[in-house]
Amino acid sequence: MKVSIIPEKCIACGLCQTYSSRFDYHDDGIVKFAHSDELVQTIDDNDQETLKAVKTCPTKALTLL
Repeated sequence: MKVSIIPEKCIACGLCQTYSSRFDYHDDGIVKFAHSDELVQTIDDNDQETLKAVKTCPTKALTLL
């Protein structure tokens, strides 16, 4: 499964990092993957923390592919 970030939809609310350490923020508060500037990453189907972060994103800046 893959997770995609759509930076222009991010409102820097912080929920994704609250649920999963896979996420971090640029200096302007916009979400990014921790330790990477890529916009898509493959995750394990059992990664419940990341799945919860994606599902709770209020602006759908995080999506499953």
